[in-house]
Amino acid sequence: EVQLVESGGGLVQAGGSLRLSCAASRFTFDEYAIGWFRQAPGKEREGVSCMSSSDGSTDYSDSVKGRFTISSDNAKKTVYLQMNDLQPEDTGAYYCAAVQEYDRVSSYGCYKAWEYEYWGQGTQVTVSS
Repeated sequence: EVQLVESGGGLVQAGGSLRLSCAASRFTFDEYAIGWFRQAPGKEREGVSCMSSSDGSTDYSDSVKGRFTISSDNAKKTVYLQMNDLQPEDTGAYYCAAVQEYDRVSSYGCYKAWEYEYWGQGTQVTVSS
């Protein structure tokens, strides 16, 4: 069974940084697109960033562009989300998800939440002001 395990969340002050990791197992990593989502209490799940594991193309939501960077280590089957200049509005549970990349991220952009096949359990990020 496919597994995605997030780690790296925590409590940080505004302006600080965190790096989240998403470790994948039991699927052919470079055939999948990986996405990061977040959900704050009482709010809908929001797409943050995504990456093609095959060609490395990436995309970001406007709210994090310039502050967050997604990257991967395909040998380790791990995708990272470097988050800089964190703000209280970045607080939430962060999830990674995987979908077989039938349409390339480079042309299609990030897949919508409902399109992803596999999800991790989430890691909490709390940013204090």
